[in-house]
Amino acid sequence: MQPIASWLVARPQNAILGLAATLMLPFAQLLSGAVMVLLVLHQGPARSALHAVIASALLVAISLIVKSSAIQILANGLVTWLPVLLLASLLRHWRSLALTLQVSVIAAVAIMLAFYAAVPDPTAFWKSVLDEMALVFAQMELQGQADILLTQQDVIAPQMTILVVFTSWSLYVAVLLLGYALMQTLPGQRHCFGRFADLGLGRVLAITMAVVSLTAMASGANWLQNIAFLLFAVFWIQGLAMAHWLHAEKRLPGVAVVLVYVLLPVLNLLMVLGLAVAGYVDAWFGFRQRVVKQNG
Repeated sequence: MQPIASWLVARPQNAILGLAATLMLPFAQLLSGAVMVLLVLHQGPARSALHAVIASALLVAISLIVKSSAIQILANGLVTWLPVLLLASLLRHWRSLALTLQVSVIAAVAIMLAFYAAVPDPTAFWKSVLDEMALVFAQMELQGQADILLTQQDVIAPQMTILVVFTSWSLYVAVLLLGYALMQTLPGQRHCFGRFADLGLGRVLAITMAVVSLTAMASGANWLQNIAFLLFAVFWIQGLAMAHWLHAEKRLPGVAVVLVYVLLPVLNLLMVLGLAVAGYVDAWFGFRQRVVKQNG
């Protein structure tokens, strides 16, 4: 990873080519987003945004030559680069990975609240979205997927808000962490904004989750239940940090950490919930801090 990171930050044209090329690759949001994070952390948001604009112009010019959709390219660039540019800018300004992720959780909750305020009937809204998605799948001759969306609407639609918000938050946080890992491979940049293995989302978020959960149980409000679940589920990232910490402390073999990453896409919900439980318990009881004190 170090040669790639060094090449990307060596010259402006390398950064532009890196952004443009990775946006056209599979898993573009992960790869191109990580390149953007690296550039922002290394050279600042203004220059990185300029490089993104030039990369977009380059891709649009190519799309006009090969007669592909320039609008789609611009939309992909915006969705891929803008959120992580903002997150990386906050990380660079505050120089604290924990604070940046805490603020990102607050932002995710605020987005959910704004959605519930703007949309009187979220289930009906998502049913219409699922109808449109089913139509697109049918046009792509993916009739099986289209039928699932149509027949399972009553099950899927009520969960769509939390699914979209949590998945988006997790994706952008993963991109931020990957870009930060790239940054740390550069000389003199090791753990400059905090070590991921020491990451904690804080007891305040844990207490807030408990209060919101009790309120949701008492009121039965679906929107409060979704916010409570979001506040719990985000602790999966702290559970993942614990796995890295245990490996760094030689209490967990490296193969076990690799296995966690391998199983995440396969046992997605189970792994996320398991890591969230571990992270939430750690937020309350400070497992890592207790071990450090005992060893000290």
